[in-house]
Amino acid sequence: MSESIETTLAALASERNDFRLHYFDVKPVPGAPAPALSGRVLEAADLAALRERLDGVDVSAVEVLRKTANPVLAVSTNLTSLHREPSFLAEMLSQLVNGMQVEVLFEQGRWCFVRQLDGYLGWTYRPCLSASPLLAPTHILTDPVALLRAAPEPASSILTRILGGTALTLWTETGGMAEIELAGGLRGWLPAAGLRPLSQFAALPALRRAQLIRDAAAMTGVPYLWGGNSANGIDCSGLAQLLHRWVGLNIPRDADMQCAAGRPVQPPFKPGDLLFFGDRSQQHSITHVAISLGGWQIIHSSRSNNGVYTDDVQSVPHLKDSFLEAATYLDD
Repeated sequence: MSESIETTLAALASERNDFRLHYFDVKPVPGAPAPALSGRVLEAADLAALRERLDGVDVSAVEVLRKTANPVLAVSTNLTSLHREPSFLAEMLSQLVNGMQVEVLFEQGRWCFVRQLDGYLGWTYRPCLSASPLLAPTHILTDPVALLRAAPEPASSILTRILGGTALTLWTETGGMAEIELAGGLRGWLPAAGLRPLSQFAALPALRRAQLIRDAAAMTGVPYLWGGNSANGIDCSGLAQLLHRWVGLNIPRDADMQCAAGRPVQPPFKPGDLLFFGDRSQQHSITHVAISLGGWQIIHSSRSNNGVYTDDVQSVPHLKDSFLEAATYLDD
């Protein structure tokens, strides 16, 4: 019986092996008088699958992480990171800017295992989270970075740096400066020109391609950073995700996810289409994404360039040889 339980648990875990979207950590209870399991699963559906495939096994000690009472917290610093394990030394999976919300699934010391609103999982540092979200965001920052000042004068003291993609509340404007508030309650002034009204997104679909390409140019020179999602450093899929966020579209975090969820397109590519690269000899081997500027001209964040720069796919052998497919989230 124990061998059958172990085999079934291994099969269930294999079906949920994408750590970015699933959590399945279940083991037999040693020394139990009758077959029993303990551990944690992400969803109630995972527990139901255990009951169905291990009928008669006691699963009362298996915790379902997603509960209606779970706290939803907001990032209250200007930036924090999401890691695979509860340590700053662990692989960085992504970054979260001020105001982004996460569902806290469980805590370990000063770390939280969290689920982003798009389902992406990871560990983040609890002191960077607050129970006070931004209540009424009105704008998003589309400058790569902006200095928040104490007063609407260029020489006033700097309170913090705000990174592109941050949603915020605009209170007033004067002389080209905007008084804004961040999640956590910090208020200050920054250049109004870098703010895009959230209300504009509804009228934007036909203009998104051109706007996304204009926004992409502003990220030129940002250094490459694995897991980076900001102007402090960014990876290829982080760049694609950020640029889409600036035009009101929420797309998945990683390149393979972006490819799977997008609408497939064929050449000639339009500005804003996403081009995906990887190993042609393997299935599900997407390792890189770039944004088309039109045709084979691309802008992307790559290790070979150490950051965000333009390239011509047909003129770069490793890009030409590894191109796999393309997709888009933009209207024609």
